[in-house]
Amino acid sequence: MIKIRLARLGRKKRPFYRVVATNSRSPRDGKFLEILGTYDPLQEPSVVSINMEKLNDWVKKGAQLSNRVQKLTDPEKYAELVKDKPKRKPKKAPVEQEKAPEAEASTAEEKAPEGEASTAEEKAPEAEASTAEEKAPETEPEPAEKA
Repeated sequence: MIKIRLARLGRKKRPFYRVVATNSRSPRDGKFLEILGTYDPLQEPSVVSINMEKLNDWVKKGAQLSNRVQKLTDPEKYAELVKDKPKRKPKKAPVEQEKAPEAEASTAEEKAPEGEASTAEEKAPEAEASTAEEKAPETEPEPAEKA
């Protein structure tokens, strides 16, 4: 498959890009079929010069534009394509995980009738006491003093 993408040139911390038509399996800065233009992001505003005739010829032949090249050539069309794309769900914060058990307990108390809620409250301290006894380490008797 043919891709139209950016190939990086320039020195360290000073990028300069060529817009090239290349095989999708070739490396980013490797062999290419044709140079279609350039992109200089360090200029203010960024300088983009692309030969649209060559680009359209490659697209007619079946070449696919990378996201960045598509954004450089037609930003309005790119914005329409991206707005329909589903967004990634945010990662859950650890604070929410701590609050989740409390929320479940409060909903359980709300659902239970008043009589059952009082029995649940009575059972909770007993359960805590029994677990505390189980967790407590057994003390061994002290050995007799050796004479």
